[in-house]
Amino acid sequence: MDTIVRTATPNDSEFAYCVKRAAFKEYVEKVWGWDEAEQRRLHEQRSRTQEFRVINVGGTDVGIMAVVVAPDCVNVHQLFLLPEHQGKGIGRECMMLIMEEARRLGLPVRLRVLKVNPRAMTFYQRLGFKRTGETDSHDLMEWVSE
Repeated sequence: MDTIVRTATPNDSEFAYCVKRAAFKEYVEKVWGWDEAEQRRLHEQRSRTQEFRVINVGGTDVGIMAVVVAPDCVNVHQLFLLPEHQGKGIGRECMMLIMEEARRLGLPVRLRVLKVNPRAMTFYQRLGFKRTGETDSHDLMEWVSE
């Protein structure tokens, strides 16, 4: 696979939002309902505090990631692929890049998975993530390099 991950620019903001909506709307609807104005507000807020990365395969932008390297861990806030590009190993490849970055830094990787998204839970468990806790809406997960 010819996968490239690059830092998003302000011009990528609308693409990032559209990917999130295409990949994640059904899960948000199940928990809170999808409010377009609120989701856009959250996207704008997060784009100022999280490092967005665009996932490109073979010259086509297919997804986004939002990652924050904190002093105590690498936080994966978002990993979304357009539905037609899911299930092809792209998400796994992206997570392996993040896990390698965390390994070099000597940090664990942490993330949250909506409880209504068992497919994502299975995906992360296959990568070696362990459930470490929960909130009302999310399972908390962590991966630690061995």
